[in-house]
Amino acid sequence: MSELVTGEAVALELRPARLPSRALAVLLDLMAAMAVYVAVTIVLVTSTASLDEAAQTALSIASFVLVLVGGPIAVETLSHGRSLGKMACGLRVVRDDGGPIRFRHALVRGLIGVIEILMTFGIVACIASFVSARGRRLGDVFAGTLVVRERIPVARTGFVPPPPPWLSGRFAELDLSAVPDGLWLAVRQYLTRMQQLDPQVGWSMAERLASDLAERTGAPVPHGVPPAAYLAAVVQERQAREARRAFGNGTVPAATAAALPVLADPVPADPVATADAPAVGSAAAGFRPPAGAVPEVVSEPSDGERPAKPTVPPEVSAGERPRTGFVPPA
Repeated sequence: MSELVTGEAVALELRPARLPSRALAVLLDLMAAMAVYVAVTIVLVTSTASLDEAAQTALSIASFVLVLVGGPIAVETLSHGRSLGKMACGLRVVRDDGGPIRFRHALVRGLIGVIEILMTFGIVACIASFVSARGRRLGDVFAGTLVVRERIPVARTGFVPPPPPWLSGRFAELDLSAVPDGLWLAVRQYLTRMQQLDPQVGWSMAERLASDLAERTGAPVPHGVPPAAYLAAVVQERQAREARRAFGNGTVPAATAAALPVLADPVPADPVATADAPAVGSAAAGFRPPAGAVPEVVSEPSDGERPAKPTVPPEVSAGERPRTGFVPPA
């Protein structure tokens, strides 16, 4: 990867094209250009047979320059750095800041390419690409360009094996806050590739990662637990915690609950008031009105068969508004 810095001070990570892919792209471009040049030469020879030798030589030189020099320049300018060979190989010419090239960049690359590619059969270009850290030839150096790869193969995401069933949930109380991201990445890469490693090398690597993880968490590896199984169980516990944090599990941690302000006490459910009163909105459901604003429920002496009836205190009449500002339900 090569880090390029744009004009807005944004770092771009691009993958520079190496010599084999660039050589194949140049070879395809030369084959296409030679095919066009041969076709143009045949047309000129048949159409200028009546002209003298000097005119025919001048036309042949002009066709050579236009097809083999002007053609690639025009194609790279119009396609913003993607010639026929580069499109076939998944390459693209960009500026040093990652932007698309313009006519002046393609012109400099094309003119210097005549010397280092056509006249020297690509020897100078190969030497310059070997010497350059980013595989740039002389035309790229003078033009301020870089050939990068557009099509990057996507690596398959490795499958993290689950831990044994008898280890699931065993590390629920483990403190994972001190484990850095680099150690998590190393553990995940080991778990996804441990089947490809030598058994002895994989075991020693798992022991080292398990000891580092146990040192960060402050709890030793349980006795009799293989290091790979321990790593898989801890990774599963971390994933479960991330899922609960992202999607919620219906509970609030104690630290979070302590930080939340207490707005009002909940009102205990009254079976008589709930059966007789209409539905109340959620905003009023958790609010307790002042004392005296709501009729109290008083049980009359009875033989135990009649339910309790609500009685209104005498100081609150039907046509009198409560002084608290709270309107009781009907």
